[in-house]
Amino acid sequence: MEPSAATVPPMKDLTDENITPNVHIINSQCPDTRLKFLLTSLVTHLHDFARETQLTTEEWMAAIQFLTAVGQKCDDIRQEFILLSDTLGLSVLVDGMSHPKPPGATEGTVLGPFHTHDAEHFEIGDNICSPGKGEPMLVLCTVKDTAGNAVEGVTVDVWETDDTGHYDTQYPGRTTPDCRGVLTSGADGISFKCIKPVPYPIPSDGPVGKMLATLKRHCYRPAHLHFKFKKDGYDELITALYLRGDPYETSDAVFGVKSSLIAELDSITDPEMADKHGMKAGDHLLRWDFVLITDRESEELKAKLAKDTLHKYKSGARLDHDLPVADN
Repeated sequence: MEPSAATVPPMKDLTDENITPNVHIINSQCPDTRLKFLLTSLVTHLHDFARETQLTTEEWMAAIQFLTAVGQKCDDIRQEFILLSDTLGLSVLVDGMSHPKPPGATEGTVLGPFHTHDAEHFEIGDNICSPGKGEPMLVLCTVKDTAGNAVEGVTVDVWETDDTGHYDTQYPGRTTPDCRGVLTSGADGISFKCIKPVPYPIPSDGPVGKMLATLKRHCYRPAHLHFKFKKDGYDELITALYLRGDPYETSDAVFGVKSSLIAELDSITDPEMADKHGMKAGDHLLRWDFVLITDRESEELKAKLAKDTLHKYKSGARLDHDLPVADN
């Protein structure tokens, strides 16, 4: 925009004390009320953070260099900013607010940086892992709504690491997806074969790894299996199942574990079941009942939470499509 075309409200004489309202003044003509609200809140919190901590120039420059390094570590496969968001607990917070769940529905958790869109489609009962990997595991899952009815036709994305704790995308020269697949739920839900998940370290060779080391935090995630459920009319569910008793169950580097998502791992003892699914007696068995909510249920819950949040923070905003926006 040409400077002559902009009508800029006059700012006051700038001081450390009034810099915040001056930034609000210069941003006040934003026509997007949601963006205006976000920027006003962001500037307020950033400025308050700087004042409260007495942030130094050297510390701010170190932060800029850190964020620059995070961006430089990103590529088509690796997303260091998602990793940063995960390790700060922001990803699981935003997901929880965006996809609230009523009692009885399956809770969501972090997507993580290793989901891809090239997973192959498998039939119910297929093995999503290539031969020779890990300890065989059979997964039997129902997919229902909150009334207990089976939900058919749900696209279910599943992915995990191999038995060495690496996702397929972490191997140089990857040509085909492995230990991941897409299934479609039927009246009985989904079933598939894979391998027993193992704990693994998140990538620690970048700036996020250095941050964790500086904070004396480990970089490990407990053993888990990722799921993503999608069907028109239903709120998308991104979640994972965590194996009970994992050494990192209570210290997940990305804060993804929730008690409602911790699963007991059994073994196949029935020879008929083993034969039916092409497994062996003694192989691992994971059963789970997933409960999805409809878009309408999600919208009603988010509307209530939005009103409660607006009242709690008394931000002077108003609600538009169940999101706070600038009131003027």
